[in-house]
Order: sequence, then structure tokens, then C-alpha cells
Amino acid sequence: QVQLVESGGGSVQAGGSLRLSCAASGYTYTRYYMGWFRQAPGKEREGVAAIHTGSGNTYYADSVKGRFTISQGNAKNTLYLQMNSLKPEDTAMYYCAAVVARKTMTAIQALGVLEYNYWGQGTQVTVSS
Repeated sequence: QVQLVESGGGSVQAGGSLRLSCAASGYTYTRYYMGWFRQAPGKEREGVAAIHTGSGNTYYADSVKGRFTISQGNAKNTLYLQMNSLKPEDTAMYYCAAVVARKTMTAIQALGVLEYNYWGQGTQVTVSS
């Protein structure tokens, strides 16, 4: 059973940066899709960025391209999201998620909430103007 624990959230002013971390344990397969998702109050959860842990291919939502970077640690049991040039509209609860890579996903699939079956508890990011 994969367990995911997020950290690194906080409050920051617009234009600032934060780095989120996701510690993963319980891996039994070698390749996963791992992603960052966010949910603002009153809105649906949406995909922000994803990565294939084997190939290193990355996928980004248009709203964060050029500002956010997803990466994995050397031991591949830690997932990061570097967030730069933060905007108030980035305010949300951010979740780490994972799914065994049993198929090749398109970018839309890799950022799709329904594709993932392992979820962390989330970390809050608040960006003030």
C-alpha cells in the first residue's frame, strides 16, 4: 500500500516561491505516475503537474507552465513541486497522488484526478496579493 505525505505548504505573497515535498513509501512496483493536484474552496480538484517515475516525462496544466516544476528525488521516493511566481489564484489545498504505470497516459490522462488511486492528506498553500 503506497503512502504519501505532503509538506512544505504555507503562506506567501504574490510573486513568491514555495517548494512542496511528498514523501512516498510502500512502493511495490518500479514505475508510477505521480502528480500534484489542487483544490480551492468551492472548486473541483484539478491536476497541476505529473511525472512518470521511469521515463521522467513531465506534464503540466497550462495555468502553471513556466512557473511550476515537478521533480523526483534521487531515491525516487520523494516528489517535489517547485512553485515560482505564485499568484493569488494558486491558493488551494495541494495533494500528492500516485498510480502504478500500467499503461501509457496522455497528458490529459496524467493530469486526470480519476486516474490516481493513492492520495496524500494535502498541504495548504495560500498566496496573498
